[in-house]
Amino acid sequence: MAKKIRRNTFADASALLDATNLGILRHLLDEPRLTMSELARRVGMSAPAVTERVQRLYDAGVIRGARLELDQAALGLGVTAFVRVRPMPGQLQAVAALAKQIPEIVECHRVTGEDCFVMKVLVGRVEQLEAVLDEMLKYGNTTSSIVQSTPVPLRAPPLPEAPER
Repeated sequence: MAKKIRRNTFADASALLDATNLGILRHLLDEPRLTMSELARRVGMSAPAVTERVQRLYDAGVIRGARLELDQAALGLGVTAFVRVRPMPGQLQAVAALAKQIPEIVECHRVTGEDCFVMKVLVGRVEQLEAVLDEMLKYGNTTSSIVQSTPVPLRAPPLPEAPER
């Protein structure tokens, strides 16, 4: 098995990330639907203590929520594309507003470089991608890349190693 490569220093990590909370996060990442009593058993604490720790992690913004993962192909959305958009002068906000309105755009990032936006688009057929691109062309130039495969699917950010006790 290949060794994990770590490049982050985690210097700005939340002070809440002690060994116990890191263990809680790792268990929740592996199984987000764990009950508080099962999570407590796994980290060797009482359910009320774990519930309080999880609530503090939510309150501090370390945990932002839980998400349902859907199979896009099962929904008939077998084509994934990344679209870069370079807005025309004065159209930056219009592109962002339009991206929020188009449901096929499931992610939109404002980025540095020649293009101002990178968007992830899910559609059923290439013709439907063309319709999304046509909407964007009202406000700027687009460059699209259709995904062939996804060797690294969406995953959680890396966690720091637990501090030595």
